[in-house]
Amino acid sequence: MQFGTFNYPTPINETVLTYAPGSAEKIALKQALSNLKNTSVDIPMYINGKEVRTGVKQAIHPPHEIKHTLGHFHVGSKKEVNLAISAALKARNAWANMNWEARAHIFLKAADLLATKYRFEMNASTMLGQSKNAFQAEIDAACELIDFLRFNVHFLSEIYQQQPISAPGIHNRMEYRGLEGFVLAITPFNFTAIGGNLPASAAMCGNVVVWKPANTQIYSAQLFMRILKEAGLPDGVINMVYVDGPTIGTTCFTHPDFAGVHFTGSTGVFNYMWKQIGENIANYKSYPRIVGETGGKDFVMVHSSADVDTVVTALARGAFEYQGQKCSAASRAYLPSNLAPAIKEKLVKAIKSMKMGTVENFSNFVNAVIDEKSFDNIASYIDRAKKDRKAKILVGGNYNKKQGYFIEPTVIETTDPKYTTMCEEIFGPVLTIHTYPADAYETTLKILDSTSKYALTGAIIAQDRKAIELATVKLRHAAGNFYINDKPTGAVVGQQPFGGARSSGTNDKAGSMLNLYRWLSARTIKETFNPPTDYQYPFLKEA
Repeated sequence: MQFGTFNYPTPINETVLTYAPGSAEKIALKQALSNLKNTSVDIPMYINGKEVRTGVKQAIHPPHEIKHTLGHFHVGSKKEVNLAISAALKARNAWANMNWEARAHIFLKAADLLATKYRFEMNASTMLGQSKNAFQAEIDAACELIDFLRFNVHFLSEIYQQQPISAPGIHNRMEYRGLEGFVLAITPFNFTAIGGNLPASAAMCGNVVVWKPANTQIYSAQLFMRILKEAGLPDGVINMVYVDGPTIGTTCFTHPDFAGVHFTGSTGVFNYMWKQIGENIANYKSYPRIVGETGGKDFVMVHSSADVDTVVTALARGAFEYQGQKCSAASRAYLPSNLAPAIKEKLVKAIKSMKMGTVENFSNFVNAVIDEKSFDNIASYIDRAKKDRKAKILVGGNYNKKQGYFIEPTVIETTDPKYTTMCEEIFGPVLTIHTYPADAYETTLKILDSTSKYALTGAIIAQDRKAIELATVKLRHAAGNFYINDKPTGAVVGQQPFGGARSSGTNDKAGSMLNLYRWLSARTIKETFNPPTDYQYPFLKEA
C-alpha cells in the first residue's frame, strides 16, 4: 500500500564517454569486444521468465566479418508466440496492480545496470552484432537506452499527477490504466535503444508485452532482456520471441486480447500490419493502439548564405555515420549554385579521408551494412546511377562483400530534383545532391516538400534569418524533427522527441510524454459526498 506521493525529477542525460586513447573506457570496451568474440553464445527465447530453446538454430555473424560466428539463436514458431501471449495475459493483473514506485524502480535499476555493470558488454554486443563503431554504440546502446528508461519514469510520474478539478461536494480523480490485453513490440536492427524502449515503455505503463526483435539485433536485444530480469522484472511481463513477420502478425493480430502494436521498421510492413488489424477489428475487445515510426527520405536544404564548413560537416556526419542506416540519415541535399562547387570539393575530400573496416579498429569511421539483402539493394541503386545520364557518382560507388558487407560512402549528383535516389529510401551510405539556382530558393523549397512521401527529419543550413524562417514555415509538414544549422540526425531523449508524419509514421514522439499516453487508458472517477435524494430540480416548480 502507498503511504506517500513519490517524485521522480527530470533526469540529466547520460554522459557520453569519449573513448579517447588510453582512457579507461577504451581499455574496458576493447576487453569486452575480445571476450564476446571468444565466446559462442546459445541464445534462447524468453517466455514467462523461462529460457525457451527449440533446437532450430540460426547463426549470428558480424556484418563486417561474416566468416566469424558470434553464436546462435533458437528460432520460434506460432507455438512460442501463443505461449508468449498466454504468459503475458497471465501476468497482466498482478503487473497492472503493482504500485507505480515498485514498477518504476525496476526500470531505474535496469538503467543503472546499463550505465555501470553492463555498459561495455552492451556496447560491444551492438558493435559486433550490428556493425557500429564505438561512438555510435555509446550514444545508442548505452546513453540513449539509459535515457529512455530514466526519462520515461519521470514523464510517467508527471502524467499520473495530472488530475481534473473538483466542484464543491464532489471529488474527481483520474487513473491511468494499462491497456486491456497485450502489446506487441516489433523492433528494428539499427538502434539497440529503440529495441529496448519499445517493449519497456509500454510495460512501464502497466502493460504486458510480446517482443519480436529483428533477427539482426537479437545479439544485443537478448542482453537487454537479461538486464531487465536482473533488475526484477516479473515473469511474463515482457516475453521475447524470435519468429518471422507473417507468423507474429497472423498470431497476434487475430487474437481477441491484442491491444496495441509498438513498431519501428519499414513503411510497407507498417501499412500491411495496419491493414491486418483493420480486417480483424471486430474480433478485438477494444480498439488497438497503433504506433509506428517508419521510413524517411531526410533532407538538408542549404541556403546561399550558409557556411560551407557547417554544410560539409552536416552532410558527412548526417549521411554516413552508421553507414546511413538511421531513419533520420541525410539522404538528399539541395545546394545553392553559389556554394555548390566549394561544398562538393570539401565533401569529397572529407569522404575520401574516412576509413572503412571492422569495428575493432577504432579509427574506422565507416563499418559494414547490416546484411546481404541490404547490401544488394544499396548496390543496385549505385549501379543504376552509374548508367543513368541524369546522375553521376561524385565520390565512392565501390562495394565488396567478400569479408563483410562493405559499401563505400557514396555521393550521387543529379540534375533532376525528382531523380529516383532523391525520392526513394535507400537506407545505406548513399547521399544524393542536387544543385539549384541560388535565386530560386523558395521554388526549391516547394520542390523539396513535394518530392518524397516521407516526413521524418530535415535540416536547413543558413545564416540569413529570413531564409531560416521561410524554410521553417514552408517545410512545416516535411519533417517531424527539423534542425537548423545542424545535421538531421542525433535526437536526444528529453531534448528532441522523435517521430515523423506522412509515410514516416504516427509521430507519437518517442522520448516524450506523448508516446507514453498511447499506452495508457484513462478512467475518470467521480465521488459525490452528499448525493441528491430527489430527482426533481428547482426549475420544475412554477411558484
